[in-house]
Amino acid sequence: MSKVISVNTTGIPEAGTIGPGKLISGQSTTKLWHAFSNRSDQFHVGHWSSGPCELSVSYTEDELCVIVEGSVTLTGADGTETHHAKGDAFVIPSGFSGVWKSNEDVTKIYATFE
Repeated sequence: MSKVISVNTTGIPEAGTIGPGKLISGQSTTKLWHAFSNRSDQFHVGHWSSGPCELSVSYTEDELCVIVEGSVTLTGADGTETHHAKGDAFVIPSGFSGVWKSNEDVTKIYATFE
């Protein structure tokens, strides 16, 4: 039976840590409220949050992000910067590499497809 899945931050989040190979500066702790994965385990949805930090990223999946708290700056390997704040939605395509900077406490809704 299929049912509608709520994507929210109720419940206890999974604590995470940004690894030393990825963390450039700032806080290394994260929180994850994973809400859904499809049967093929290719599509994932939930909330992710971090404190102020910069991390090196290299995406092997496509990700839709909706910022629900704070702001971020993404800097691509080519030096192109994009800024996103509360209420903004954007897609990070597979193959993007660069720096994710959480400018302050950040929470995003994510939907990834691998």
